[in-house]
Amino acid sequence: MKQTDLLHISESYGDPSYVYDADLISSQYKRLCDAFAGVEELRLHYAVKANSNLSILKLFNHLGAGLDTVSIQEVQLGLRAGVNPKKIIFTPNGVSIEELEEAVKLGVQINIDNLSILEQFGQKHPNIPVCVRINPHVMAGGNSKISVGHIDSKFGISIHQIPHVLRIVELTNMNINGIHMHTGSDILDIDVFLYATEILFDTAKNFKQLEFLDFGSGFKVSYTQGDIETDIEELGQKLSTRFNKFISDYGRKLTLAFEPGKFLVSKAGYFLTKVNVVKQTTSTVFASVDSGFNHLIRPMLYGSHHHIENLSNPNGKERYYSVVGYICETDTFGSNRRISEITEGDILVFHNAGAYCFSMASNYNSRFRPAEIMWYQGKSHLIRERESFEDLIHLQKEISF
Repeated sequence: MKQTDLLHISESYGDPSYVYDADLISSQYKRLCDAFAGVEELRLHYAVKANSNLSILKLFNHLGAGLDTVSIQEVQLGLRAGVNPKKIIFTPNGVSIEELEEAVKLGVQINIDNLSILEQFGQKHPNIPVCVRINPHVMAGGNSKISVGHIDSKFGISIHQIPHVLRIVELTNMNINGIHMHTGSDILDIDVFLYATEILFDTAKNFKQLEFLDFGSGFKVSYTQGDIETDIEELGQKLSTRFNKFISDYGRKLTLAFEPGKFLVSKAGYFLTKVNVVKQTTSTVFASVDSGFNHLIRPMLYGSHHHIENLSNPNGKERYYSVVGYICETDTFGSNRRISEITEGDILVFHNAGAYCFSMASNYNSRFRPAEIMWYQGKSHLIRERESFEDLIHLQKEISF
């Protein structure tokens, strides 16, 4: 997308707004498919939690992707978007057996990540295919706040507990059709990731009727110029070779599955905000925008970097600004950033705003959530209206005093 396109969207739909480039999403999906072209059976389950807008889900369904869901509501969204339930994997964490049974009724693939629920499920539904989610205790990521493959993580069944899994399977005679690996996010070191896959392969040897191996995801994307990212092509070449050897030894055709989210949609997203106030203090120049961590919490929650540009003055002289929000909390998007000179009323764009941005938005301070727009085939399409005051209160029940 061009800067002029984003400015036109700002003028047409107002601010703040999220914009998603459908062509870039499609390009990222094709890139991942091409990287694993050497595998006969490949399935990509888009991680719905990254961005759950129905139009995004319909786009992935159009591209041929399945979905990775973590709540029954995400399953329902996927079905609403027209995705075949057989192409939806349900990988929740810490949910009740009742929620899993609700997903069973909807016909999706079940993925279980703890011994207690695995045993309960096996006793009640031994004939329903189940994937087992393991934690190999290998972290291939670089951000300690989002790397969750460590030994104390709440995600997955510890690799050290595989004997317990095998005992449960033996006692219940349940149907294990997949093994899933959880390593966390922001994969930097491909060799470390490949080391973790060897643990998955070793685990898979214990199960004779598998249909797929799911290697999770967590591919790192670049946030700044020159920033390191996962080399998908190298990973595809190396893992495809190893996977093909494994299935040859295993003696049964298997599907290689991934669950990318950020890799597919992060770079395709832009967050547009308007500058309310430029405030000079004794040490800092603040650019306060019409948003806050109610719309984009990642910089405050994870320390994530989002490149910020001034669309209204792209070629102006650069100055140092701390870009902050209008929430009555500390909500700093970026400190001492070099940005083209900002004046009140300018439109700023935050890059890499396609993943874990709107999906983590809230109504804190009773602020409305933004509009969402998809840029598709050279045109803008409104895919979520901006909230109104009526939206804010429509579920509330007032008591008379």
